[in-house]
Amino acid sequence: MSDLFSSPHDQVREQLRLTVEKVKERQERELINNPSYGLLNQVVDSQRVRTRKGPPTPDDLDELISKVWKQPSFFLAHPRAVAAIGRECTRRGVPPATVSLFGSSFLTWRGIPIVPTDKLAVNSKGRTSILLVRSGLEKQGVVGLFQPGVPGEIQPSLSVRFNGIDNRAVASYLVSLYCSAAALTDDALGALDDVDVTNYYDYA
Repeated sequence: MSDLFSSPHDQVREQLRLTVEKVKERQERELINNPSYGLLNQVVDSQRVRTRKGPPTPDDLDELISKVWKQPSFFLAHPRAVAAIGRECTRRGVPPATVSLFGSSFLTWRGIPIVPTDKLAVNSKGRTSILLVRSGLEKQGVVGLFQPGVPGEIQPSLSVRFNGIDNRAVASYLVSLYCSAAALTDDALGALDDVDVTNYYDYA
């Protein structure tokens, strides 16, 4: 059917593009939450701190920085946690500065970008975790692990293979993505746990 519905958009190309985007979303989720190699599960107990009162205060963020103090690269936080950081810092008269990365604005704390991701879950009680990451091989930080040269590779470690056409003229493709991550040293990762994102203020 793809040759009948190929204008103005290539049906197969667009379907594969959407599928690849979904696979990459799954990759992001796995890199953070996978029980074996996810960043959240690689944080050792000595690198975990809890919020003092629930909301993520400047003091809590500084405590997290003290765990990953050697060239930290970025924070990872749920968008609601990013908003909570903004509220708590503004409440204390130290609104976070912003920085432009990849054409978008990000909040920062102590010059460290706070990168939002919805893959860090917020539980039913409105609690989540914030990660602080030092990345890069040269910094003995967190590195991504890939499998280059896979059959049908269209991007590093991402392959698309044609599986044939069935008796209903439906074409099948197998989309595979190989990935993992490793923290080269314990102090490459830190986590601020028990972060409450439900605290608001009445400024009236």
